Amino acid sequence: MKTDDYKNIPIEKVAAEFQTDINNGLNSEEAKKRLKKYGFNELPEYKEPLWHRIFRRFWGPIPWMIEVAAILSAAVHRWEDFVIIMIMLFTNAFLDFYQEHKALNAIEVLKSKLARKATVLRNGEWQEIPARELVPGDIIKIKIGDIIPADVKLVQGSEFLSVDQSALTGESLPVDKKPGDIAYSNTIIKQGEMTALVVGTGLNTYFGKTVGLVAKAKANQRSHFQKMVINVGNFLIIITVVLVALIVFVGIQRGEDLWELLAFALVLTVAAIPVALPTVLTVVMAVGAMNLAKKQAIVSRLAAIEEMAGMDILCSDKTGTLTQNKMTVGEIFTFANHTVEEVIRYALFASKKENNDPIEKPIFEWAQKNSIKLPNYTLEKFIPFDPVRKRTESVIVINGKKIIATKGAPQIIIELCDLSEEEKKKAYEKIEEFANDGFRTLGVAYKQENDSKFHFLGLIPLYDPPRADSKEAIEEAKAKGVEVKMVTGDNVAVARYIAKILGIGEKIYSIKELKNETHDEYVKLAVIISKALLKTLNISEEEIQKKVNEIVSLVKKEISTTLTKGTVKRHESEIIKIIEEANGFAEVFPEDKYFIVDELQKADHIVGMTGDGVNDAPALKKADTGIAVSGATDAARAAADIVLLTPGLKVIIDAIKEARITFERMKSYTIFRIAETIRIVIFMTLSIIVFNFYPLTSIMIIVLALLNDIPILAIAYDNTKLRKKPVRWDMHEMLVLSSWLGVAGVISSFTIFYIVMIYLQSHPESAVILPDIPKWVHFEDKNSFLAFVQSLFFAKMVIAGHGTIYNTRIDDWFFKKPYPSLILFTATFTTRIIGTVIAVYGFGIMTPIGWEWAIFMWVYALSWFVVNDFVKITVLRYYRKVKGIEVI
Repeated sequence: MKTDDYKNIPIEKVAAEFQTDINNGLNSEEAKKRLKKYGFNELPEYKEPLWHRIFRRFWGPIPWMIEVAAILSAAVHRWEDFVIIMIMLFTNAFLDFYQEHKALNAIEVLKSKLARKATVLRNGEWQEIPARELVPGDIIKIKIGDIIPADVKLVQGSEFLSVDQSALTGESLPVDKKPGDIAYSNTIIKQGEMTALVVGTGLNTYFGKTVGLVAKAKANQRSHFQKMVINVGNFLIIITVVLVALIVFVGIQRGEDLWELLAFALVLTVAAIPVALPTVLTVVMAVGAMNLAKKQAIVSRLAAIEEMAGMDILCSDKTGTLTQNKMTVGEIFTFANHTVEEVIRYALFASKKENNDPIEKPIFEWAQKNSIKLPNYTLEKFIPFDPVRKRTESVIVINGKKIIATKGAPQIIIELCDLSEEEKKKAYEKIEEFANDGFRTLGVAYKQENDSKFHFLGLIPLYDPPRADSKEAIEEAKAKGVEVKMVTGDNVAVARYIAKILGIGEKIYSIKELKNETHDEYVKLAVIISKALLKTLNISEEEIQKKVNEIVSLVKKEISTTLTKGTVKRHESEIIKIIEEANGFAEVFPEDKYFIVDELQKADHIVGMTGDGVNDAPALKKADTGIAVSGATDAARAAADIVLLTPGLKVIIDAIKEARITFERMKSYTIFRIAETIRIVIFMTLSIIVFNFYPLTSIMIIVLALLNDIPILAIAYDNTKLRKKPVRWDMHEMLVLSSWLGVAGVISSFTIFYIVMIYLQSHPESAVILPDIPKWVHFEDKNSFLAFVQSLFFAKMVIAGHGTIYNTRIDDWFFKKPYPSLILFTATFTTRIIGTVIAVYGFGIMTPIGWEWAIFMWVYALSWFVVNDFVKITVLRYYRKVKGIEVI
């Protein structure tokens, strides 16, 4: 049975079920048997061996290709290539391992929260044992200040316990528990002392479920970024492997040297597959994380930045996130001719500051803020609050007169006062009004020593007010296409009131309605059947209605004790629709928050979750972007992807902006990388197979790969568009655009191929607009001329290659804002110049082309750059028109 199933079962029956003697507890032998059966009262966790965690980094399509390339490079003794490839492999593995290591802290922090010691009744004697040794059926003692070590059913002791459940449920104030109630593991006793029967330990507690949900969320977690890298990697690997295999096959058929073919295939493979893709994208995200850190947001999982860019729903915890987690006095209601000052003074008389009661603290703070001074008085007697009397009472002496002041539950206070029926009605209406707005209300009254009745002064409403910047932050989030949903453990009235103030919306439902745990169907059926039966009797309509109400009341009582929650299940599609349409949910537990996030993700939403308590940890871990707000518990911080260091949600808006900028940088590089792979591999394959010509040598491909990948890290600092709506990886659009750009690059390369291999050879002396062939190139010598042509292609590739990044960096014409950053321009321009100088002078690794041909290649490449931009605009406009997306 679950913990809550014991709520309505008498303690005697629960004790009998666990075969426990309430007065003597379990004996040692029985405790040992149960410990063997149920296990320790702790959170078991499978720890993956370190060697396995490391090994996983070298397993998968991209690592396999890098490893094969490394083996081939060693086989043909290309040790420089081998070293470069291994550095890339280990860099990617280290970054991935480091991120996972940080994520594993979430469960460790939660485990550390477990209570360490427990006072237990064994063999008829009270003894202290480690809390991990508790078993179901144990009788334990819990008192003020204790962390409850397991889920328990309260047996006897004080008239009540005041229990702080905020870390587990998010409730703003401690709740009162009486004998027979259930109390949960890891909640804190604020007042009272009782014995209790253990009904759940370890993972079978509410707290245990929280940790189990964190572990489950971690196991199921794979970001959209990781999926994208895998998809792009697989796409490029398949293209590269097929085309390289084709080159090798044709080469073997032509009788070429096998080892030379494999060496060339190796170099081409390493140049073409996205070896540096994860590294470059990780660096881009790391730079984004550094920028967020400057704005007081610490990123613990880099992929969360990309997730935040696409986040379209933000589920926000209420207490401590949207609100201040601090009870405050609202607008005080005064009765008759009494003043606000009188109400506060007598409330202070009926309070004790040293008690630090969370209900009384805001009254003292309000008095201090408004300079309310108390007259000199003597306190003769103080009766604290208890759940039976439901009020505090003080006997004080002022100027020799004895006065009795009281405050507490307003209904109790009103009934103690000398009020007429009309006055009572007015007071009750005001209480109802406060209740509908989610206020917790205190009644205040006083009387002279000889008075028989109290005199009613007024009502003090208390509530947890919103943070000052919450409303503005929510409005900004909505403007950026992010819907904010409130998810809280507080009651529906409180949640609706705060949601209304903040502009979230008024569609706030109880989680019970979502799960269909209200049993409304049975209640409606009871009304219909009872009315039908009663109409057969000769009684009036008024009598029928009275009887129907009595029957329905009895049915509700029976349902609550005999029917399982959620007997009538909703279909998942109905649940998702309700969640999507709702503005928030109240009365939720940790598994409910997790459930809401999970259902939204199933509906293809990218979900963010903010929170600060242990109760938020599972949902923070499950969400695509978990955000721990300022002052969050260690458990929440460890489970979160982003930790805020300053109060409020405003920094989240900054994070969304930064995330979308980072996403654009990642997207532009990814399109560039795919287009470049297609451009190089298809051109090389067609040249070798169709024309039996190797346009680039192995060393040229290595130099080209280095010049392409190293400076492209500067994309992390580029200026990009800031999208107004959430952005996602549209793999289809990216592949279509990059394929067309790649094809345009192939056409560009074959155009230069035609110019130098056909036109120039047929018009060596009269070629229009072409520079003269350098003196050191012997036109009649085929090998000399082909080496010169290869150098031309190298120059063309290195100049045009970085031009593509300027095509892909924005989805508009290249000459429109935002302009490239100085860092990106300097990095790419420098490498183009370096590549040009290498081609011009050769440096012993290729035939020099001279400055005239270098300038020609620059003019040619820049002309094709404009053509590529025209291709980009045409493809995007047509694609987005067909897909019904906003056209440029």
